[in-house]
Amino acid sequence: MKIVRFEFEGKIAYGLLATDNQITVIDGDIFCGPYQESNKKVALDQVSLLAPCQPTKAVCIGLNYHDHAREMNLKLPEEPLIFIKPSSALNKPDGEIEFPSISKNLHYEGELAIVIKKTAHKIPVEQAGEYVLGYTCANDVTARDIQMHDGQWTRGKSFDTFLPLGPWIETQLNPHDVGIKLLLNGEVKQISNTTNLIFKVPEMVAFISQVMTLYPGDVILTGTPAGVGAMQVGDTVTVEIEGIGRLTNTVVRG
Repeated sequence: MKIVRFEFEGKIAYGLLATDNQITVIDGDIFCGPYQESNKKVALDQVSLLAPCQPTKAVCIGLNYHDHAREMNLKLPEEPLIFIKPSSALNKPDGEIEFPSISKNLHYEGELAIVIKKTAHKIPVEQAGEYVLGYTCANDVTARDIQMHDGQWTRGKSFDTFLPLGPWIETQLNPHDVGIKLLLNGEVKQISNTTNLIFKVPEMVAFISQVMTLYPGDVILTGTPAGVGAMQVGDTVTVEIEGIGRLTNTVVRG
């Protein structure tokens, strides 16, 4: 099931996307429920897609692909390395990524994102799946020079527009065996499979919930595979995940 968040005729709504690209509008709360399908339908090409959820925060996992660790010649972490992107960084499918005027080195990082279904606080690994609504595509946009200069990651990861999400939430997906790729101006730059994840979805959800409460609509970015690199003003960047779809954004001068 694909859950979309969209704007149509000045109104924002959630809906279910069918294989014929028709959206059935949802009445109710997709996170806490209950919700039901209405009798209202609209075509996908008539709406403006928005980020599929509105997280209070995005919790990101650093160095979580075996191929990326090998690429960087780094030792595998013993536990998830986490950092946060603020909600103000949220960006939508087809949205513009702003290249900050104070940066000279902007990077893409294609990632699978977990969307949290209900409040998670100190939950066990065995129950983590109950707290996941589904999955979407993400780009962990990074001002790499600022990240390296600061010696920590907050500023370089947190500029407005640095959290593109979408195009929708897929609720029926095996997150541990799907292909992931990133294309820059149509050229494949990252290609891997989530079988290369170091920490799996239940481990990540449970681990983070021991530190901070996760709320409905929060997202966890599960890490990026090998092939991270630079973007320039005018570039088009696409994150494509098997079973979900494509998230495409363009880079503009900030």
